[in-house]
Amino acid sequence: MTSENFTAELRARMLGQAEAVPTSTIGRMWRTGRSAVGLGSALLRGRRGDDLDPEAIAELVARLGGLKGVAMKAGQMLGYVDASLPPELQGMLSLLQTAAPCTEFSAVEARLREALGERADLLLAGMERAPIAVASIGQVHRGRLPDGREVAIKVRHPGIEAAIAADFRAAGVGKLFAAVSGAASIRDCIEEAREAFLGECDFLGEAEQQRHFARAFAGDPVIVVPEVITELCAASVLVTRWTPGRSLADFLAGAPTQAERDAAGAALFRFWLRSFYRDGLFHADPHPGNFAFLPDGRIVVYDFGCVRRFDPAMRRGFARLAAATRDDDEPELLAAIAAIGGHAPKDRHGRDHVRQLLRAFFAPLLAPGKRRIAPDAGLAGPGVMRDKRAIINLRLPGRMLFLFRLRFGLYAVLARLQAEVDWAALESEWAREA
Repeated sequence: MTSENFTAELRARMLGQAEAVPTSTIGRMWRTGRSAVGLGSALLRGRRGDDLDPEAIAELVARLGGLKGVAMKAGQMLGYVDASLPPELQGMLSLLQTAAPCTEFSAVEARLREALGERADLLLAGMERAPIAVASIGQVHRGRLPDGREVAIKVRHPGIEAAIAADFRAAGVGKLFAAVSGAASIRDCIEEAREAFLGECDFLGEAEQQRHFARAFAGDPVIVVPEVITELCAASVLVTRWTPGRSLADFLAGAPTQAERDAAGAALFRFWLRSFYRDGLFHADPHPGNFAFLPDGRIVVYDFGCVRRFDPAMRRGFARLAAATRDDDEPELLAAIAAIGGHAPKDRHGRDHVRQLLRAFFAPLLAPGKRRIAPDAGLAGPGVMRDKRAIINLRLPGRMLFLFRLRFGLYAVLARLQAEVDWAALESEWAREA
């Protein structure tokens, strides 16, 4: 069996398996710890080029998916951020973007009736029982309203809030975050992540954020944000217009022209730049499962549960940091680090190390003109982004560390597109909006 067929079979197997979210602190601690050890071992073997056991990796992926919450998110991020992984490991971890053992339909129905009362009948009458996607917080079913509108119905997993709270009490979560973040002491970052995860559980908050993005990008020639069906939403239920498209993998499999790749890359980069610099909002989950390609060339963006807010001073500070790094202006770079709440080292060696670190992070912006983003963008250079001490010593606020890490994910997506765009010009254009 080919690795592609094995991965497809694993996806179908997970989506067809019903499993309640475990909520016991001790149970999750044990299972998360086992997952962290297994994930670390698989990453080590994969990076060394050792042979991998597909069945063992499949078991690990299913275990992470069954845990939902932090464990699933960590595996999901590694599946698209880490370009050093062998394709078979990356492919199976990438399944966690849209697939995991599901919540059984009887529990989904009970949640709908609890949240919506009699309005639940409007959804249940035309709702497909099998989910089309299962994520770390909820799962999505396709449905049709009595008036004929096709909708996507996202329902929160029962027990997920308790599971997330248990995750952040467990020691294993630190190991998982260390694997993803590259930092050894990340208390502030973990607190930021805890707030983000719990925020994702509030679907009314997500609905408001999605409406905000829909207004901001109304009339945009490329970006599409699905309409929220407000009257059918609740704290545990989110209903939006059914707006399907091709996945990134399917888009690439269709052999797009370079012009199509360039247009897609520029649109996605512009989406994140515009919402960050103009509105102070950052869609903090840029994995490939959260957007899709329409036949007319437009791109649909999904999942607005994890949106982080940045005040004008922080946005201006980040723009200043990008410009100072691009210009290789050390005094301005040190001032920009202070402006975003960090502390630059005072010794010469330390300052040189920080310069290397930031030039690696902003690598796609360092030269003008159209160019492709390298698969390891942000992680390039002499290991600077994996130097835990250098990151820790900057003492950046947790929210800014979160922003840095998630931009790696965006770089990874743009690298897969092989888009040739003047990234520096785009960043400079939108930074003026800060």
